[in-house]
Amino acid sequence: MKDMDDLETFAKVVATRNMSLAALSLGVTPAVVSKRIKRLEKSLGARLLQRTTRQIAVTEAGQGFYDRVVSILASMEEAQAYASGRSSAIVGTLRVTAPTSFGRMHVAPHLCGFMAEYPHLSIDLVLSDALTDLVAEGFDLAIRIGDLKDSGFVARKLCGVTRVLCASRSYIDTHGMPGSLDDLADHQCLPAHNGEPWRLDGPQGPLTYRPEGKLKTNSSEVIREAVISGLGIALRSTWDIGKELSDGSLVRVLPDYQGSRNVTISAVFPSRQFLPAKVRVFIEHLHGVFGPQPYWESAADN
Repeated sequence: MKDMDDLETFAKVVATRNMSLAALSLGVTPAVVSKRIKRLEKSLGARLLQRTTRQIAVTEAGQGFYDRVVSILASMEEAQAYASGRSSAIVGTLRVTAPTSFGRMHVAPHLCGFMAEYPHLSIDLVLSDALTDLVAEGFDLAIRIGDLKDSGFVARKLCGVTRVLCASRSYIDTHGMPGSLDDLADHQCLPAHNGEPWRLDGPQGPLTYRPEGKLKTNSSEVIREAVISGLGIALRSTWDIGKELSDGSLVRVLPDYQGSRNVTISAVFPSRQFLPAKVRVFIEHLHGVFGPQPYWESAADN
């Protein structure tokens, strides 16, 4: 098992790019991690890592070795699970990161059934609106919302995102319903928490509108509460305000316009090759929950 410990240690160091974090994750000291890496490099006759006082870089040989080690470790995990009678072979810990609001509203409520189906799998769910580095921070999977650009990672679309202009019933009763985009200049708008303009699809095609408003915040949840309370008009996703659209506390504004259709909810993971079974089944679970017609869309349409 000494050789397997060395392989697992190497894989953990590559994933975290940090010997101390790898040691903490494995429950050993940094000195033990360093000893295992040196032993592995000596047995292979190749330098796998370049170590400086500031960072750890993976050599070309080390990256190729890592790609194959991940598959070996996954196979060993499944073999051990099979031998111990856990035929599903879905074991270990799955580290997932997701946006704060979406994770709270639409990931956390669906963990119970998934974890009951795979009782030997633990989940470490980290909610953050920051764009996390999957490899450096040791995540198996990220749930991301946006018009995803090429990042070097693999993305699987879970479902589309519908974003609508909306306001509270009380706001409309007081200020009236705008009849055109130009009318928004006479209304209180709630700009996005990240300062991004509203990217809309309308009757004449895609357009960009930069709303002006008196409220500025770094929190999307503050914008949500502000529009519900009657402070103004906002562009919100139906996954976020489907219930309020359904019960009439929010109403759509300028229904001929909605957010860009290029925005999606996707599962993002480092590599399609050697995809661990625990990641694959979690992606399939979320895909089944959300697609092809997300349940929050039905609420918003009622």
